Amino acid sequence: MARFFILFLVVQALLFSAELTPPAQRLIVVPWTETLALISAWLIQAFDADVISYGIVIQNRLTGVGVSIEAGCNGVEASIVLIAATLAFPAPWRMKLAGLVIGIVAVQAMNVLRVISLFYLLQWNQAWFEFAHLYLWQALIMLDVLVVWMLWVRYVTKRTAAAAPVPHAA
Repeated sequence: MARFFILFLVVQALLFSAELTPPAQRLIVVPWTETLALISAWLIQAFDADVISYGIVIQNRLTGVGVSIEAGCNGVEASIVLIAATLAFPAPWRMKLAGLVIGIVAVQAMNVLRVISLFYLLQWNQAWFEFAHLYLWQALIMLDVLVVWMLWVRYVTKRTAAAAPVPHAA
């Protein structure tokens, strides 16, 4: 348990530090955030043709109301927590890789829902938007990370227990 906790903290520290560097921002974080805006706008456009995205902004063309996806709202930090927990857990590398791919997709899918819901909440009610943005979705995204990781841990422990040789009685 101590090994997991220390490794979890070290990996998080390294990844959060790396995320803040200009090269990581330029090569990973900003392009991902722009892609998140494009994906979210594309999904919204299926129901509302008046929505556009540019850079990290999703905006209603008619009303001018829009959201800017800033640091902390792009799912990168949640993914870092998931990556650190997955890498720190004692499991075969193949299972870690599968857990990371599936887990990050799950976290980012939830974050797309977050962005879309916040876009609409802002148009309908500023107070609800603030509450959902600052409190509700912060908790839900981290809960998503925890649930995804716990489901992966459960899968890994069942698979590794089933693959372990059973000692024979003499």
